[in-house]
Amino acid sequence: MVFHKVFLEKVTLNIGVGESGAALEAAKTLLKNVSGLNPVQTVAKDRNPTFKIRKGDAIGAKITLRGKKAEEVLTRALQSVDKVIPSKSFDENGNVSFGIKEYIDFPGLKYDPKIGMMGFDVCLSLRKKGLRVSQRRIAKKKLPRKQRVSSAEAREFLEKTYGVNVASAA
Repeated sequence: MVFHKVFLEKVTLNIGVGESGAALEAAKTLLKNVSGLNPVQTVAKDRNPTFKIRKGDAIGAKITLRGKKAEEVLTRALQSVDKVIPSKSFDENGNVSFGIKEYIDFPGLKYDPKIGMMGFDVCLSLRKKGLRVSQRRIAKKKLPRKQRVSSAEAREFLEKTYGVNVASAA
């Protein structure tokens, strides 16, 4: 029986501002400084009168990285949190998310008065080979349990590959 190894599929950097304007432009600038690529605007899916958000309003920015660039940014992001991720950051589907409170903690970035103080989210998607079986159009099948990345496998992968310590929830 062949068991496939876990690998890093993508890293997504996200900033939710909640409104368009100067704050959104600052968020885009920050993501461009972190990754070197142009970010994409995210829009509201629903209206929320409490926060004066209408459906379709630009409320944030994100960027998706793959390959070597993703590994490079992930290494720097883990350095900014001292390679400690809380256990609640792992889900059952091989995804890991953690936040960076202030971008000045990120290695290689200095304070920029135009951006102000802002943090961002780092989301990792971990996969095994064979995921395409559940995503293809023709002959789509349910993904077997052995092909899914469990929370334990995600922790083990990050501990071995990046030297991450998983902090238990207190």
